[in-house]
Amino acid sequence: MTTLKKGDKAPDFSGLDQDGNSHSLSDYKGKKLVVFFYPKANTPGCTAEACDLRDNYERFQANNYALLGVSADNAKSQSNFKNKYEFPFPLLADEDKSVIQSFGVWGPKKFMGKEYDGIHRTTFVIDENGIIENVISDVKTKAHAAQILD
Repeated sequence: MTTLKKGDKAPDFSGLDQDGNSHSLSDYKGKKLVVFFYPKANTPGCTAEACDLRDNYERFQANNYALLGVSADNAKSQSNFKNKYEFPFPLLADEDKSVIQSFGVWGPKKFMGKEYDGIHRTTFVIDENGIIENVISDVKTKAHAAQILD
């Protein structure tokens, strides 16, 4: 779906998290950044994916990674999702889809025979200099940390 690939410069995004704090690409200079896009807070696949990342958070920190979740949910939904599962990373409430579209992960999807527009579950691993190191579009929700770290 996305046209971004390994070696490309990451989009210079900016968005607000569940608490109204601003996050942009430049905030993470000098760190590796995992930006994971998920369709909807509190749904089974998204919960499994985010919980797997949470359960491996110390491994990410030990390897100088920051994590940032992004969906089109509003700040209240993101806050409830984060608090319910005690995620140690921020969740962007990208209601206007500016970050989602800058990474090219919004588009037509099919579910149970219905077509609609939505977020394609995709993860971007960005290096310390803002260059995309990896694009994971075949996300294994229950083993996503291993996909990124191994």
